Amino acid sequence: MKDMDTDTVLDVRDLTTTISNKRGEFVAVDRVSLHLKRGETLGLVGESGSGKSLTGLSLLRLVPKPAARVSEGEVVLDGIDLLGLSEEEMRKIRGRKISMILQDPQTSLNPSFTVGRQIIEALELHTDTPRRSLREKAIDMLRKVRVAAPEHRIDAYPHQMSGGMRQRAVGAVAISCGPDVIIADEPTTSLDVTVQAQYIRLLQQLQRETGMGIIFITHDFGIVAKVCHRLAVMYAGQIVETGPVDRIFDKPGHPYTRALLDSVPKLHGQQGRLPSISGTPPPLWDRPKGCKFSPRCAFADDRCRTQEPPVIDSTEPDGREHWARCWKPEAK
Repeated sequence: MKDMDTDTVLDVRDLTTTISNKRGEFVAVDRVSLHLKRGETLGLVGESGSGKSLTGLSLLRLVPKPAARVSEGEVVLDGIDLLGLSEEEMRKIRGRKISMILQDPQTSLNPSFTVGRQIIEALELHTDTPRRSLREKAIDMLRKVRVAAPEHRIDAYPHQMSGGMRQRAVGAVAISCGPDVIIADEPTTSLDVTVQAQYIRLLQQLQRETGMGIIFITHDFGIVAKVCHRLAVMYAGQIVETGPVDRIFDKPGHPYTRALLDSVPKLHGQQGRLPSISGTPPPLWDRPKGCKFSPRCAFADDRCRTQEPPVIDSTEPDGREHWARCWKPEAK
């Protein structure tokens, strides 16, 4: 990892989160390090269960307690280590400086309150918006995320809205206070293709206007190609590769990254059976020694199965960071 500079809004170093169950305590997020610059979008990709969403929740200290806890690391936001704050201090940061668009709007919106009330609550807590202007500001937030007839929808309860409209309402809550960083956890999953494109354009427009950084958690490499500047690939709780999107697409440094890219349907050329990755991601309680991907990797040998792989730096002369955690970065 490079040292934090003045353009870096978020710097995460060796973030580790553990989960306890009847089998014991296990590492779910394993020494994750990443950084995010102002006005930058970092894509976070990987299979389900790789630790992407839990990483996002860990950054905001919203992991489900007491089963999960952030046990080590630093999360530095604008010079403030979030892991060193009290819960009261952290509540003042969430929403105002860093916020999250959660994956499932059905569970992230309170069914007992109208959508407008939930946006207004965020504005009351984190902004100096005059009380008489709160409702109009909330309507404006709904309008920004392309909710039709926001003057009426502001008084709707979550169950009175479609899934796509609830997702946009969650986005309105997240952006309402103009945070420096937004963690978007698959925010387009429940949107149709047309609205998905509008939603992405909205985030990009807000980014241009405010300079906020975005961590975009997704399975969709098409979205990564459109909106992300850099990419971090996660597997079994670890970041196994990170670098500029164009370079990773052109020269992936980790066999897992290559396998993910190969599984994406191609629009041109002869179409045959899509390649797949054999096996399944390892459960928390049975992660292999050495490289966590070795049981599923066609290039793995005894060293891969017994020793933690080194970080291989393949940064090119232009200075854009690119590294992979692999014994055989040339095996692709």
